[in-house]
Amino acid sequence: MPAQFRGRIDLDIRDSEPDWTPFEPPKAPDGAPNVVMIVLDDVGFSAMSCYGGPIETPNIDRLADSGVRFTQWHTTALCSPTRSALLTGRNHTRNSMACITEAATGFPNASGTIPPENGMLSQILGEQGWNTYALGKWHLCPSDEMNLASTRRNWPTGRGFERFYGFLGAETNQWYPDLVYDNHPVDQPATPEEGYHLTADLTDKAIEFIVDAKAVAPDKPFFLYYAPGACHAPHHAPKEWIDKFEGQFDGGYEKIREETLQRQIALGLVPEDTDLPPINPIGTPETRSGPDGQPFPALDYTKPWDTLGDDEKRLYARMAEVYAGFLAHADHHIGRLLDYLEESRHLDNTLIVLVSDNGASGEGGPDGSVNENKFFNGIPDSLEENLALLDELGGTKTYNHYPTGWAMAFNTPFKMWKRYDYNGGTADPCILSWPKVLGHGGELRHQYHHAVDIVPTVLDLLGVEVPEQIGGYVQSRMDGVSMRSAVADADAPSARHVQFYAMLGSRSLWHDGWKAVSTHPVISGWSHFNDDTWELYHTDVDRSESHDLAAEHPDKVRELVNLWFAEAGANQAFPLDDRSALEILRTPRPQLTSPRNRYIYRAGGAEIPETQAVNVRNRSYVVAAHVDLPDPGAEGVLFAHGARFGGHALYLRDGRLHYVYNYVGSLEQRVDATEDLPTRSDLILSASFDKDGEEAPGVATGILSLYHGDRKVGEGRIKTQPGMFSLAGEGLCVGYDGGEPVTDDYPGERPYRFAGGTLHRVIVDVSGDPYVDLEREAAAMLARE
Repeated sequence: MPAQFRGRIDLDIRDSEPDWTPFEPPKAPDGAPNVVMIVLDDVGFSAMSCYGGPIETPNIDRLADSGVRFTQWHTTALCSPTRSALLTGRNHTRNSMACITEAATGFPNASGTIPPENGMLSQILGEQGWNTYALGKWHLCPSDEMNLASTRRNWPTGRGFERFYGFLGAETNQWYPDLVYDNHPVDQPATPEEGYHLTADLTDKAIEFIVDAKAVAPDKPFFLYYAPGACHAPHHAPKEWIDKFEGQFDGGYEKIREETLQRQIALGLVPEDTDLPPINPIGTPETRSGPDGQPFPALDYTKPWDTLGDDEKRLYARMAEVYAGFLAHADHHIGRLLDYLEESRHLDNTLIVLVSDNGASGEGGPDGSVNENKFFNGIPDSLEENLALLDELGGTKTYNHYPTGWAMAFNTPFKMWKRYDYNGGTADPCILSWPKVLGHGGELRHQYHHAVDIVPTVLDLLGVEVPEQIGGYVQSRMDGVSMRSAVADADAPSARHVQFYAMLGSRSLWHDGWKAVSTHPVISGWSHFNDDTWELYHTDVDRSESHDLAAEHPDKVRELVNLWFAEAGANQAFPLDDRSALEILRTPRPQLTSPRNRYIYRAGGAEIPETQAVNVRNRSYVVAAHVDLPDPGAEGVLFAHGARFGGHALYLRDGRLHYVYNYVGSLEQRVDATEDLPTRSDLILSASFDKDGEEAPGVATGILSLYHGDRKVGEGRIKTQPGMFSLAGEGLCVGYDGGEPVTDDYPGERPYRFAGGTLHRVIVDVSGDPYVDLEREAAAMLARE
């Protein structure tokens, strides 16, 4: 509550006494420390060297050497849910984050909108006098609010962060990111050819934010939330960083698992008798099917290394080298941030927390992928296509992800990966470093903790009380407990006694060293949750969940399953959702305006996110550009939506009209006009797709025709992809193509702006009416104008 005015007000100011106290901004206590929270993405338990991994991370090791590493620290198994827990101290389903924000389903557990009564650490510290900065991945905003017409209530600046530079969605191209600066999108400051990479850019901005504020108020503390895109797909890194790891993974993922486990045992990270679970611990498409005969998820198994051919081994090893280069490159820039803090004499008074948001990802499937967007479209990768792009991996022409075998390796010694509630999905690195206050150096802590415990820990160490209200909203209880006792004493009992998990059909419950976990495959569509098989593990001694004790202790299984239902009910975890990624992402979601048959876009505006742009999936459509072409020579992009990894575009080149549909980056379908462009005013240049069938469910096929006015000048058969062009980013542009282009066939230089005439507007019609009627209607509209 604001302080009361305690001055004196009289008729005349000369007889009055001022009191500035109620009007002053909040001020942190003298000497209050800075807080830096580093949140890595899809970095499993055992990728980095200080957790026994094969990837040297000397700067993260610096933090481990000056702090404590937790060996039983856990997440929710997925991005948005974990990040919501990290910043609020509440369980993910109470944050309405049962899944990622792009997969919101409209239920209280999964709306993609964190309730205001679950305030964030940024809001708490901001109100106590800390500067607050967020850099990198946000992913805590529903997709219908990731646009310039939306409220900013769930953007970082609406959740207590004074400054933001990064991307709002699940992922972004590291070479061509979808950047937001505070409250508006911006272009990247350089190109990949000029040395641009997002991680370096984010680090530059993080240092800039701190420097700018310290120049004015050198003693004011800050809270920096630094969340690079590394190492979420696409795995993008400079080639010189990738090449540092050439040959290191040639022995295969099973060999790396064995070597990693031996290092972990030597470091004391896991018990000496820890066993490695099998490479396919819950089944394969050949060995298991659902209760109604549904197939086992095609991407959720691993090919044993000794069954691979030489080409496969070469491809898979290179994919691991790319990932390693990505993580090592991120570590380098974390080192730049640490170096700045040390050189500026802030490091001694800075509490640093470093975590990953979930286990290593299995979204690449058994063969890996050169375009992760295939996963979200339900389209399997082709080994031949992947091999053809081997030398491009990590660069601008791939949107790559490694195969599941590397997820198992980088999650050693655990089962499965991101999305699963086995430890492979939930057990993650957690390092706390503040040697001036906490002491320690290189010590381990084996107490069980969770992402919800970070906020209570930071507040406890800072001596800050949880407010009763934030922004007028009475605050709900936190689920987290402080980890301070564990930090102080390696032998202290765990302050956490129970933790429930629920993710995409996978479920588990940990209680005082015992864990029950269902074998239900995620995004399988199997349903029948009450018929799930539950396994039982004594995780105090069996960290890798290798020895199922369910048959020996059926009463314990019943106890923990019953406790799961109690905890799930208390945390509003229902309904459960195990539908496929394509089904979930195609779920109808709110739009700022109701869907309509015709969309009109003006030239030159900001990129429009795909979730709020016209939807042409599995339907007939017309893209029509209204232009004036006074002279020959007009060229450039009229309309573009998506990128080379999935998208379509209408453009002018060499005096002719062209249309391209890039089918998940695998098939560039181009239709070229057979006649030169006319020169006149009020010309309609169009591409009309008439659907006449489906190659597979949701994959529309038909004829794409090009028109000058009502004159057909070209046609070709194409197919359109069933899902979105990208999980996040690469929206709709008119008069240019920002970011990664849909095709390399554009004339000129990035961003390939239309030139040589006037582009008035682009109309996209999805009514399904015949093109000739639409063209006549457009002509009549122009006449009226």
